[in-house]
Amino acid sequence: MMMTTMQQPTKSSMTTIKQAFDGVPLVAQATIETPIGPLTALATNEGLAGLWFDAQKHHPGDLDAPVDAKHAHIVAAKRWLDAYWAGRDPSPRDVTLDLHGTLFQRAVWKALLGIPLGHTKTYGEIALQLGNDAVPRNDRGTAPRAVGAAVGRNPVSILVPCHRVIGANGSLTGYAGGLPRKEKLLQHEGILLT
Repeated sequence: MMMTTMQQPTKSSMTTIKQAFDGVPLVAQATIETPIGPLTALATNEGLAGLWFDAQKHHPGDLDAPVDAKHAHIVAAKRWLDAYWAGRDPSPRDVTLDLHGTLFQRAVWKALLGIPLGHTKTYGEIALQLGNDAVPRNDRGTAPRAVGAAVGRNPVSILVPCHRVIGANGSLTGYAGGLPRKEKLLQHEGILLT
């Protein structure tokens, strides 16, 4: 009997940010400068919902939210980033997150939050951590690829550390903000690259 696997992940791992924010009240946005480029922060009443580099892959584009750098969730994100760039290890719990995506995407992003500073995981390790029940049925044959699709659509760069996910052979695989930024983030965290 011949077994087949899907070549591409299903929509449960590939829902776009625009789709995820459909109908969500966006209350504030602001630009936060970092050593590797500006980030656009987006807040809802519930928490920080986005943090994207300009022109990064899966960037939602123009946001329908007023510019307000003094909004509490944006101030918390800036404070967290300042601590991070100062070499400290701020807890992701210091910033209230309001992540919008499918159940599978949010499960992957929650797994990312469990990767400590200075460590990495592979897409396969995250798929194993989530277990078969968390991976959508149509993606079970390609679970690491489905995890990769969800990681790539992480709406909160750096704080939800998708840059800490690497290929099975230890290679730097895709990063929506660009591989040079991923390399700089990992070097900043003291991870030696081969």
